[in-house]
Amino acid sequence: MTRREWLAGSFGSVALAQRTSKPNVVFIMADDLGIGDLGCYGQKQIATPNIDALAAAGTRFSSAYAGSTVCAPSRCSLMTGYHTGHSRIRGNGLNEDVLRREDVVIPEVLKGAGYKTGMFGKWALGRLGKPGYPTKKGWDEWFGFYTQLQAHMYYPQGLHHNDEIVELKGNTGTKKLDYAPDVIHEQAMKWLDKQKAGDPFFMYYTSVIPHTNNELGRDTGNGQEVPEDAPYGAKPWPQVEKNFAAMVSRLDRHVGAIVEKLKEKKVYENTLLVFTSDNGAHQEGGHQFAFFDSNGPLNGIKRSLTEGGIRVPAIAVWADQIPAGRVNDTPWAFWDVMPTLASVAGTSAPKGIDGMNVVDVWKGKSTATHPYYYWEFHEGGFAQAVRKGNWKCIREKTGVVKLFDLSKDLGEERDLASANPAVVSELTALMKMARTVNPDWPVAKG
Repeated sequence: MTRREWLAGSFGSVALAQRTSKPNVVFIMADDLGIGDLGCYGQKQIATPNIDALAAAGTRFSSAYAGSTVCAPSRCSLMTGYHTGHSRIRGNGLNEDVLRREDVVIPEVLKGAGYKTGMFGKWALGRLGKPGYPTKKGWDEWFGFYTQLQAHMYYPQGLHHNDEIVELKGNTGTKKLDYAPDVIHEQAMKWLDKQKAGDPFFMYYTSVIPHTNNELGRDTGNGQEVPEDAPYGAKPWPQVEKNFAAMVSRLDRHVGAIVEKLKEKKVYENTLLVFTSDNGAHQEGGHQFAFFDSNGPLNGIKRSLTEGGIRVPAIAVWADQIPAGRVNDTPWAFWDVMPTLASVAGTSAPKGIDGMNVVDVWKGKSTATHPYYYWEFHEGGFAQAVRKGNWKCIREKTGVVKLFDLSKDLGEERDLASANPAVVSELTALMKMARTVNPDWPVAKG
């Protein structure tokens, strides 16, 4: 079946009367936010009252997984429903022109089901003039950074609005007045304000907070750019950590404003709202992840396939559908989001993807999981990880294979590979089976 035939067959018979009763979807994703950076996950020093309120109003997931341990492949997995053994992007090392015309993504699925679609923030899946650019992939309106390299800049000279560039005049020369996350947030709020009750919409809000500005130097002390360090200015912390905390609290205020707008528009009760992060905590721009215990009980951070690199904060809220104030330990992963949102929208996802519909998991009605979860990572070498039940197996870039029992060792401190050769054999066989060869991502030792 061709892409055009699939789209027509899936959506051609959907009546307008059916469309108007569908829930709205708001998907908010932070950038490099660790599972321990939020109060509802145990953070004690950074204030996140609005996100914590979401956790109280919905379900907080303790075993939610990103698509990858870095930006582009994680977002590709989310948008397409494929894990990194099959996805078009498997690392940050390739240019961002990878998504093809035939690659179906979530906004195309929901747009075909009668949804208005808007994206605000960081895309990282296709640049201007290429098939993967946002306006070619189902977004009615989009505003932000189309490439992750652009998104490192908190005071850029311009941002993309649909197919044009909007100049940020406050950032000309050496001036730094127009803070990109604030400008993007304002545009998102304007779009939300235009949405009408009964006319379903999908908003993908991808903040660049708290990613560091790598162009200022990964190891310098000034990579966490923010207009002010309030309310942490008087804290006896390094300046970079004051800035990091201020960025996270700023994101929290943005989330709170979105919730208030939904309530003001009287659409909150009919909205599925999901909050998460694209991968684990970072240690860049002078910020030290251990300062705020950003990875909580987990081992590792961004660029690692240990839990700290791929297990992420995740909260889902949907009035009368998703239980309030609950913690859910059932695993799910970014590649499950495509079929889940398709189900919520009353339609179907493309056949053959890796994801499964986890809406009943989110509702607390099911504990169904995949037979296994798989990741591979291409940056400075080739690494793999697979989780089956409570067993987690990692093949490091050096080729060393390690095995952990997550039920007893969430911090992945005790390697059980030598004591469990049969389990290692089974899981390394899954590593081989779970992937397809892609010439853009050759298997090579680091």
